[in-house]
Amino acid sequence: MSIEFETIPASIRKPGVYMEFNLRLAVRNLPTNKQNVCLIVPLGEGATVEANVPRPFYSSPEAKDLFGGTVAEEMAEAFIRAYRYASISAVGVVVEGDAEPDIKAALDATAMGGFTILVPAWYSQTALTALRTHIQTWTSSMEQQGIIGVAANTVSLSAATTLATSLNSGAISLASLPGTESTARQVAAAYAAVIASEEDPARPLNTLEVAGIKVPPMGKRLGRAEQETALANGVTPLEVGPGEVIQIVRAVTTYTKSAAGATDVSLLDLTTIRTLYYIRMACRDRIRLRFPRSKLSKKTPEAVRGELLDVLLKAQELEIVEEVEANAAGLVVERSAQDVSRLNCTIPVDVVNGLHVFAGRIDLLL
Repeated sequence: MSIEFETIPASIRKPGVYMEFNLRLAVRNLPTNKQNVCLIVPLGEGATVEANVPRPFYSSPEAKDLFGGTVAEEMAEAFIRAYRYASISAVGVVVEGDAEPDIKAALDATAMGGFTILVPAWYSQTALTALRTHIQTWTSSMEQQGIIGVAANTVSLSAATTLATSLNSGAISLASLPGTESTARQVAAAYAAVIASEEDPARPLNTLEVAGIKVPPMGKRLGRAEQETALANGVTPLEVGPGEVIQIVRAVTTYTKSAAGATDVSLLDLTTIRTLYYIRMACRDRIRLRFPRSKLSKKTPEAVRGELLDVLLKAQELEIVEEVEANAAGLVVERSAQDVSRLNCTIPVDVVNGLHVFAGRIDLLL
């Protein structure tokens, strides 16, 4: 093994003992997964911030002071009531009259802010398609951010499934709670807060309370068959649980069809895309820590593979991925055949699935 030095040159002639500090091996653990939320809201009367400039806030009155009107305050209150410890910001959009605004510029303004959850105040197909395009751009293999979008529908299940079908995005989750007196933006903000509260990307959100949301009347609540319909069509159903509180049934994404139109469950659960984002971040962090100025010799691919394998094994200890040893042969790091300064790799990630269904048979014995 050859020892590399960053600050001690090999050409030294003067006698002495020279020591440098190497920080590249210091971090052995996996990164944390703290969530950072941004609301996209209209700038109302009395706003004190410019449009398309994300600003953090810490209370609903502060949100009202910054963004004016009532929407930012309403969403902030719903979010903080559901979970008060997440990092939350908002970005304002200028709204002309009653027209639905173009939120592209506001979304673009969030791109470099490190936001992991985006929640717009508008839930039309136009607004959410803009959100989908933004997420596709900034979570791509070139930009590599980990962003999900959160929306809600309180009108009807059919309206929610229609909207989900039009989006078909593995990074957008649409909650449905027909009949509630809470607004759709309040439901979305509170739902986003619950997502942000769970930093373990593989842990399901089943049964978690969406605090502060008003319970719909009995006749408007989604029944068993309607919940199955929702889940089969990319909609996250919310239900009334014990104690008359709103709970998440199962958090899913709007992705249900492949590009070829085949039914595809690969990104059904929201935990899947969150796990993939996390593993990508963990692998990138490790490579950037260990090999910031490395040469590409015949030893390098195996060294890189060893670090990636260590990341996967540590993630397995946390029950984020599984079967790492069984899939180790698929972890390949090799030189590019086209670029002499490039390594290519495949990283098999068997995500840990949530325990959603238990089936038992009771045998009667007389």
